[in-house]
Amino acid sequence: MDGFVRVPIAEQEPLVRAKNFDEVCLGYTEEEAVKEAERCLNCKNPRCVGGCPVSINIPAFIQEVKERNFEKAYEIISESSALPAVCGRVCPQESQCEGQCVRGIKGEAVAIGKLERFVADWARKNGIRPHTDAPKNGHKVAVIGSGPAGLTCAGDLARLGYDVTIFEALHKAGGVLVYGIPEFRLPKDEVVAAEVENVKNLGVKIETNVIIGKSVTIDELMEEEGFEAVFIGSGAGLPRFMGIPGEQALGVFSANEYLTRNNLMKAFKDEDTPISRGKKVVVVGGGNVAMDAARTALRLGAEVHVVYRRSEAELPARAEEVHHAKEEGIIFDLLQNPVEILTDENNQVRGIKIIKMELGEPDESGRRRPVEVEGSEYDIECDTVIMSLGTSPNPLISSTTDGLEVNRRGCITAEELTGATSKMAVFAGGDAVTGAATVILAMGAGKAAAKGIDEYFQNK
Repeated sequence: MDGFVRVPIAEQEPLVRAKNFDEVCLGYTEEEAVKEAERCLNCKNPRCVGGCPVSINIPAFIQEVKERNFEKAYEIISESSALPAVCGRVCPQESQCEGQCVRGIKGEAVAIGKLERFVADWARKNGIRPHTDAPKNGHKVAVIGSGPAGLTCAGDLARLGYDVTIFEALHKAGGVLVYGIPEFRLPKDEVVAAEVENVKNLGVKIETNVIIGKSVTIDELMEEEGFEAVFIGSGAGLPRFMGIPGEQALGVFSANEYLTRNNLMKAFKDEDTPISRGKKVVVVGGGNVAMDAARTALRLGAEVHVVYRRSEAELPARAEEVHHAKEEGIIFDLLQNPVEILTDENNQVRGIKIIKMELGEPDESGRRRPVEVEGSEYDIECDTVIMSLGTSPNPLISSTTDGLEVNRRGCITAEELTGATSKMAVFAGGDAVTGAATVILAMGAGKAAAKGIDEYFQNK
């Protein structure tokens, strides 16, 4: 059965990692990576490539791993992806490339993500960096946001010879990679900073602490600073709340704020950055961000409950993240939904009122709609509540840019294949267009927009 089962990968023990912020997964050794790569059948019709939003030539890079040509493997990946060390860690491979793997029909899919991570880590440790020999073409492009969409678009444009400048609102580049995803899933200094440097190595300039719409507008960039095209990859950082009583209480956080304080501002090791170190924390929501917030609160010393209104089968989080959370001791209160946050005389959270749910008929998403069970309310004592209910784009950019259309959800309207918006020479992609989604989908949108921008200049 050797060929049907993937090579196991080392991880920190659950009870150990639950008390630290070190990376959970330890990665393959060279021998393990080669052995796993040998499971690849090198299909003539590689369905895995079709499942990858940035179309990495997966069989080709895995073949190089088989032959221990790790530098060549990195070159192949880098032709399609600006962030391989990131994607190898946080992409939902099980529903994308690995979900299409022929090996997965009668056994376990090849561990494509873990192999991508191995190659990217090997390249970083051996000083191998992507580069471009493309001559400058004289065109200036501004990229708004240094998250996965912006970094991908900027890197692809630089490879085509464009003069690219990224404008980032925060003091550190990386977008959601630095403020949203916890250290134990994605190390910031070791991995994210190195990936950002790789993009800069292609000739991309990054200006931080620039808030587009306040520091400068898109129209000013184009009319006064000489940028001939703009890509908006500003993400979706505006959190949603439920609108239930008590949400304004002390001790209620959005997952965005909670994770930003911890990840970007290092609150977990810096007492000068305040963060709730509650004894009992309730996280509302069932997506990857909810898992990140719950596992972070656990590492800060809390007993943590995840409250989700559907069953485990409908949890939108990756199965791996749910598995890790359970291993670490997080309690899942499923088919339950908050109706009120309870407070004391100082407006401090003291608990949360829950109502039990049951699944009814499917809704527009295809999932069975949760229905309240009458008379089933009960209270959970807690001192902190973290709302993880999704996010929307910040309206600052769209409200300060003439001629930029948005839909009813506040997302910028853009063509899927090119990223073109209603405003001439302005393109957009990633969460600013779709609402909150995955890192790799944002990268795919950044890649499509880079191609669209290049076509725009070719057709001028």
